[in-house]
Amino acid sequence: MEPREIVKRAIEFCYPPRLPVNGFGEASDCVWIRTDDIFPKQANALPSLDQWLCRWKKTDLPNMGQVKGHPLANLAEIDTFPWPDPDEPCRYVNVPAQLDAVDIDPMLCGKYRICSIFMLLWERMQALHGLENCMLGLIDDTPVIHELADRLVAYDIGFIHNMHRIAGNRIDCFNFSEDWGTQLDLMVSPHLFRKFFLPRYQRIFAAAHDSGWHVWMHSCGKINKSIPILIEAGVDVLNMQQPITNGIEEIGREFAGKVCFETLCDIQRTLPKGDPEEIQNQAVALMRQWGTARGGFVLGDYGDENAIGTAPETKKYMLETFQRYDPWENGSW
Repeated sequence: MEPREIVKRAIEFCYPPRLPVNGFGEASDCVWIRTDDIFPKQANALPSLDQWLCRWKKTDLPNMGQVKGHPLANLAEIDTFPWPDPDEPCRYVNVPAQLDAVDIDPMLCGKYRICSIFMLLWERMQALHGLENCMLGLIDDTPVIHELADRLVAYDIGFIHNMHRIAGNRIDCFNFSEDWGTQLDLMVSPHLFRKFFLPRYQRIFAAAHDSGWHVWMHSCGKINKSIPILIEAGVDVLNMQQPITNGIEEIGREFAGKVCFETLCDIQRTLPKGDPEEIQNQAVALMRQWGTARGGFVLGDYGDENAIGTAPETKKYMLETFQRYDPWENGSW
């Protein structure tokens, strides 16, 4: 069975023959199809600015960094802001060649294909407007905070429509990042999450589903209270990389079988220590408690081990441990 079908079976709870893997180099069952960012003239090719004119700052240790400059701190400028255009053809010019290269590569042609947006809605709202400003806007329920969100939803849906027009069923999944949790709880109340964000996620997710794609969402922190709402919105896969923070038993008890999880040993509390016994115990617990005999589990990778203080050999050991105790391949359910 091809990796593409194995990943699909895990997501759709159709009895995958083994544990699917996203990441870990050649071991991955997935391949990513990239689009190009289109920078406005205001960026002047400055490497610290992204296509949204958000200013990024990094530490001396190489990492993704954080947004420290918010170009729409004042939403009075929303109408004159140079919004990225999802219909810009140059954004997608390299997509057909990537797909063709995958189709003819014997190492890649059978893999599950993913397209993505970095910072979908809430994260991009914060990057543009600032976290404190966004929180105040949500509390005050200002018309302009709705306009900010709706402009982003329009971009996301436009991106999905264009990727589907170009790639169609040669893509399997729409993936995005959207961190929602602190170490302790959801950033906003479940009531506000449902009122403001649910209908917008439903529109975005429906566009992906109408394209025949799965919806695959990354979100860090203790997002537990948002999970029922995200399931209602139509999410297919939740990438959660802090399972101890979420609670391994709690998540398994409440949500196993209701949504597919992509996870790994905890990136904050387990992998940096590199303790083999702890990694083994946690790997087994995650597959058994977050997965089901029908599937619902994908092993994920945290690509930047330096950023979490983890040795490459620790990640290699974790991969091998998950595969060694794989209950789907071992038939040990």
